[in-house]
Amino acid sequence: MRWKLICVDIDGTLLDDRKRLPQDAADSLRKAAETGIAVALISGRMPAAVEMIEKELGFPCIKACSAGTYILMGDRCISAAYLPISVMEEIDREIAKERGVPLWIYREREWYVTKMDDVVRRETEIIGRNPIAADAGQLARQWRQEGKGPNKLLFGAGEETIRQIVRQLREKNQGQADFACSAPTYLEIYPKGVHKGQALRAICRELGIREEETIAFGDQELDIPMIEAAGAGVAMGNAIPALKERADFITKTNNEGGIAFGLEHFLKDED
Repeated sequence: MRWKLICVDIDGTLLDDRKRLPQDAADSLRKAAETGIAVALISGRMPAAVEMIEKELGFPCIKACSAGTYILMGDRCISAAYLPISVMEEIDREIAKERGVPLWIYREREWYVTKMDDVVRRETEIIGRNPIAADAGQLARQWRQEGKGPNKLLFGAGEETIRQIVRQLREKNQGQADFACSAPTYLEIYPKGVHKGQALRAICRELGIREEETIAFGDQELDIPMIEAAGAGVAMGNAIPALKERADFITKTNNEGGIAFGLEHFLKDED
């Protein structure tokens, strides 16, 4: 098999637990890119936070941001999907306000939060960017005039709070949104049917390649559709059991050189 695209999740996959880019991961991806294989960073992160990793890698990557809802090739957006504004209003009213937790709102290159807390502050330290303080109702009124809502919503909270929100969403969800965890403390909410697997397919269409010619790496629930869509789905050693069950190959953990080990396994015959 001649591989043509490598898709990589960022947190828990490409980065180690200290949020650092291992040198062996960067070197192995750079080597693949030098042979003509495209590299896509497919992440829940906003564009600026994905571009930060692209800059550290040192070569151009395709960037599928905000859980695959906003895809960039260079500065050009090749695909974007938006949640209904009514979904944002309902989630803000019935979950965020009732529970007193911030609602994180992402649209294209912007990140908004309805209130600050320690989880938001920690995120700003990780990505080096501050959110815009906003009221979801005011955003809804403005965005209705513009004709499009957010790309995704996110809750960052303790694991038990996230589990309670998941149960609440399952009871209330009217089929206009999907949701999945990108970590035990992060719950992502995005347009129905739009996920990392669809992002992989959109990139394949743009490049004119087949899904069977792709390798994808991931570790969390949010990555499962991408792992299933790829020609070779690779679970990190630290991945959740549900993802490992669906993977074609299980590599080492993100702290043990899992990206480099996995790429060596699949690309060793292409040198």
